[in-house]
Amino acid sequence: MSAVPPASQGPGADGEEPDYRFTLANERTYLAYLRTSLACYAGGLSAVQFLDLGRDRWPARILGIVLVGIGLITTAGAFRRWQANLTAMRRGDRLPVTRLPLMLGATIAVAGLIGLLFSLWR
Repeated sequence: MSAVPPASQGPGADGEEPDYRFTLANERTYLAYLRTSLACYAGGLSAVQFLDLGRDRWPARILGIVLVGIGLITTAGAFRRWQANLTAMRRGDRLPVTRLPLMLGATIAVAGLIGLLFSLWR
């Protein structure tokens, strides 16, 4: 009896099981996105807690909301990407293109610039 569950369960159930190395690489990518989303959560909460710009706290709150929001989007997008990649691998299709890395990189860069500007403004 095989330890691998039948292909009739889970995402992309209508195909065959891909090479385990590709499955594990897909899982590592998924976990890397989750680590990135955790860093966004921590950065957003830290901005709200520690970014002191005097009496006005709105810049820190906006930066915190943006970072936590991008963390939420990254968490959801990572799951969708993992699932879509697994389905494509099982069907023997090409891997789907995603804009998640571009969106994530651009948002973090903009948030970093905003944080830098507010830090210099202080």
